Amino acid sequence: MAKGKAGESNPYTGLGLDESGNWLPGSPRVLSLLSSVLERSVRGNEKLLAGSKIKDVITIFHGSRAPSLNLRQYVERIFKYCKCSNSCFVVAVIYIDRFLQRIDAYLTSLSVHRLLITSVMVAAKFMDDQHYNNAYYAKVGGISREEMNRLEMRFLFDLDFQLNVTTEVFNKYWLMIQQEGGLETQTALQTQGYCLKKDETGRGRRLAGVHRGRAL
Repeated sequence: MAKGKAGESNPYTGLGLDESGNWLPGSPRVLSLLSSVLERSVRGNEKLLAGSKIKDVITIFHGSRAPSLNLRQYVERIFKYCKCSNSCFVVAVIYIDRFLQRIDAYLTSLSVHRLLITSVMVAAKFMDDQHYNNAYYAKVGGISREEMNRLEMRFLFDLDFQLNVTTEVFNKYWLMIQQEGGLETQTALQTQGYCLKKDETGRGRRLAGVHRGRAL
C-alpha cells in the first residue's frame, strides 16, 4: 500500500493510516464514506427499479424485508466486532461490484446487508493473517451459520473465485469512495488522472444509482 509523501496529503488517512503507514486510533473515515456510498446506491437503484420496467435479479442474498439496523450501524458493527483490517472495507466494495456485474443485478435494501457481511468476511480471509470463523461472522451479521456458509459459497462461485485486487484497482476504488462519499479529493483525482466513470472491466460500475443505475 502506498504511503503519503512528505509535504503531501496522505490519501490513506481515511483508512486509518498516518503518513508513515501506522494505524491511527479511533474509527476510520472509510466507514462513514462507505456507508454513504452504499446508501446512495440503494436509494438510486430502488428509485430506478420502481420507475421503470427493469426487473432485478433475485438471489439468496435477498431478504423478505430490510434489517432493522441501518447501513451505518451495520458497517460500524462489522468494524467493531470483526477486527479486520480497514482495507478490507474497500476490497469488499470491489468484490460487491464484481458480483453485481457478473449476475447483472442491482444493490437494494433487501440485499445490501448480506452482501456486505459476506464480502467483508471473504476479504478478511483473503487479505488478513488472522480472521474469525464463519459462525462468528454469522453472529455479527445477524444470520445463521448455515446461511453464512451458503452465502459465502454462492458469492465465491459467482466471482469465479477471482479475489485478487491489484494496487491500481484498489486505489481507483478508494479514490472513488472518497469522492462519492463526500470527501474532497479533486486535487488528488486530477493528480492521479484516474477514470472513475468505469469499473476495472471498463464497463459501468454497479453500486450507485448513477451510470446505468448500478455504477459508483
